[in-house]
Amino acid sequence: MNVNKGVTNHGHMNIDGVVSVGDDNTVTQHQAPPPPADPPPAPEAEDRWDRGPGPAGGAVVITALECEYRAVAEHMTGPFGEESVSGTLYRTGTVRGATRSRRVALAQVGQGNVGAAVQVERARTALNPELIVFVGIAGGLKDVRIGDVVVADAVYDYESGKEEEDAYLPRMKTAAPSHAAVQRAMDTVFRQEWQERIADPAPGLRPRGFVKPIAAGGKLVAHERARTAERIRAHCGGAVALEMEGYGVLHGAYLNADGAVVVVRGISDMLTGKDAASDEVWQPVAARNAAAFACAFMDLFTPEGS
Repeated sequence: MNVNKGVTNHGHMNIDGVVSVGDDNTVTQHQAPPPPADPPPAPEAEDRWDRGPGPAGGAVVITALECEYRAVAEHMTGPFGEESVSGTLYRTGTVRGATRSRRVALAQVGQGNVGAAVQVERARTALNPELIVFVGIAGGLKDVRIGDVVVADAVYDYESGKEEEDAYLPRMKTAAPSHAAVQRAMDTVFRQEWQERIADPAPGLRPRGFVKPIAAGGKLVAHERARTAERIRAHCGGAVALEMEGYGVLHGAYLNADGAVVVVRGISDMLTGKDAASDEVWQPVAARNAAAFACAFMDLFTPEGS
């Protein structure tokens, strides 16, 4: 007996997932499509550059000069590796601290605000660190001594302005790090423990820490009576140090708002008495002091909401 005779089944699903479509004497069966395949498994945590000991997230440390890079590298231990971000080579390792150990990706990117801004934005996108720290040296303007460390709570772009035939009209721009980063920098200064991290400290030198504004631009200012130095004193009165990358670092962070960014500078010279022989002695000292402060800061820093 044909149970389908005289029966029209318009697309009713049976319990086996088969659709029957037919008329008086024909029945056509269409198998339902299989369920979609499971998505591929996520990459193992071991594939991440910041995979390593300790509870802290990864940090990117950017430097401009070889002595700055070397000063930070002295604090890094294995396991070592490397990451390439648009051609920029990052050396990865671990910075161990009293509170936490943190995986760090370290690069040397050269001088200048523009390049620093590009590198920060690329590092943020490609490496997604919890923290970015620029570590380097700077010239002192006022209220600091050689060997001291300044963390920028603001950076003035002193080169923004309009120059007319007989007048210069400043249009200074200011960039600032996150409130949480400034607060932790102040706490690092207060604790007075970071000096103990200095690798090969200069005899008789007890560096101080400050959280103060700095000025940044493309000119290498080599004398206190230079025209640029006079303009900085006139229009960036709060700045205690002068360098070439800090504004770009913070501007690059502004373009990509996730995470914290901070600028740490060791004072290697003052505008008076600056010469090549002095730089050879004091630039490595200032870089080591800045690196020690940066490592203490990374040990203590926790992001907002964690």
